Amino acid sequence: MIDIISNKIERAILVAVKTRYHVREVVYEHMNELEELARTAGAVTIRKIVQEKTGYDGTYYLGKGKAHEIAEMIEEEEIDLLIFDDDLTPGQARNLEALMKRKILDRSGLILDIFAQHAKTKTSRTQVELAQLQYLLPRLTRAWTHLSKQFGGIGTKGPGETQIETDRRLIRDRISFLKDKLKEIEGDRNTQTKLRKETTKVTLVGYTNAGKSTLFNMLAAADALAEDKLFATLDATPRDFNRQKNTEILLSDTVGFIRKLPHQLIASFKSTLSEVREADILLHVVDISHPFYEDHIAVVEQTLEELGCKDKKLIRVFNKIDLVEEPDRITFLINKYPGAVVTSAAKGMNIGKLKEVILEIIEGDFVEQDYVLPLEKSHLISKVHQFAEVLSTNYEETGVSFRLKYKKENSPKLLFLEK
Repeated sequence: MIDIISNKIERAILVAVKTRYHVREVVYEHMNELEELARTAGAVTIRKIVQEKTGYDGTYYLGKGKAHEIAEMIEEEEIDLLIFDDDLTPGQARNLEALMKRKILDRSGLILDIFAQHAKTKTSRTQVELAQLQYLLPRLTRAWTHLSKQFGGIGTKGPGETQIETDRRLIRDRISFLKDKLKEIEGDRNTQTKLRKETTKVTLVGYTNAGKSTLFNMLAAADALAEDKLFATLDATPRDFNRQKNTEILLSDTVGFIRKLPHQLIASFKSTLSEVREADILLHVVDISHPFYEDHIAVVEQTLEELGCKDKKLIRVFNKIDLVEEPDRITFLINKYPGAVVTSAAKGMNIGKLKEVILEIIEGDFVEQDYVLPLEKSHLISKVHQFAEVLSTNYEETGVSFRLKYKKENSPKLLFLEK
C-alpha cells in the first residue's frame, strides 16, 4: 500500500439526494457525519448540497440540471473534490468526473481513504489494501488516468495512484495474494486464541467516535490512540484488564462501526472483527450526547447480528454523560436498558462501577468445586491445570484433593475427576 503525502487542505462539496423514502432530518444528519468523515480525511467542507428527487438519476446520481449547476459552481468556489453520501455506480462516477473535471468520491471511497491513512500495522495495511483493490477493480478505466497526474491527496492513497500501469489481471492476482495472506494472519490469530482460551475476553464495540478508545485506556491503564476523529482505531489491541486473584481478563478495542460501512471492509477486516466473535462479553459503548444515538445503537446491533454475535453477553455503556444537558435522558436509558452503566470515560466517571459489573458477570461464569483424584490417576494432575485453576492442593493417603475454579463450560472436561 503506497501512501501519498499531501499537505494541501482540499476544498470539498458534499452532495446527497433525498428521495420520498428518506426523512429529511436523517438525511441532514448523514450529511453532518459525511462532513466529519471529510474532516478526518483532511478536507474542509465548503458547501453541503441536498437535492430532493423522486429517485436517483442513473447518469449523474443527481438530476442533470443540478449536476450542471454544481459544475459551474466549482470553478468559483475553487473546489478540489466532490463527495457523495451514497455509493456511486462506476458509470455515474465516470460521467461526473467528465462533467466536473474534479475528483469524485462516494462515501465508501472516502471511508477507505481514511482507513488507508490510519492503517499502521501489517495486518491492517493488508486488510485496507485488499478492500481498496476490490473497490477499485470495477472502476478501473481510462477515466481514472487524470487522478494520478493532476490530483493526489484524499481518495488516491493506496493503490489508487498506481492504477494507470496496473491492469485488471494484475489487480486480481494481487487480490488473490492478499486473501491468502489474510488467511495466514487469521490462522495465527486462531493459534493465539487457543493459547489464551482460559482467559475471559472482553471486547469493546460501538459506533465510531463513541469514546471506546478513551474508555479502553481508562479500564486497562493503556495508551491506545484516542482522537476526536472517526476510525482512530483500526487494530484490535488486547490488554490485561484485571489480574486479581483467580481472575484473568483480556480487554480488546476494535474498529468503530458506522452506517453504510463498505462491504469490502467488512470482508477484509474479518480477522480483526474476529475479536468480536471470540469475546465472552461485549461492551457496547454509546455516545449518548449524540442526537442520533438511537440510530447508532441500531447500526451496531445490526452489525453484531451480521457477525453472528447477537446472543453474546453484552453490557451497554452509555458514555459521555458529562455532555448530556437533559438529565431525563439518562433516567430514560437506565429504565429502558436494565443493567446498563452510564460513564464519562474522558472524566473518569463511573469507571469503577463498570469494572464491578464486568467482574460480577465473569464471576457468574465460574464454579468453585472440591475434587479428589485417586493415587492411581495422579498422572492426570497436569490435565487438571489445563482446564481449571487450582486454588488449593492437599496430598492424602488415598489421593490428591483439589479446590478448583473453572468456567462452567469446562465442566465436561473435568469428568475424569472423582468428587
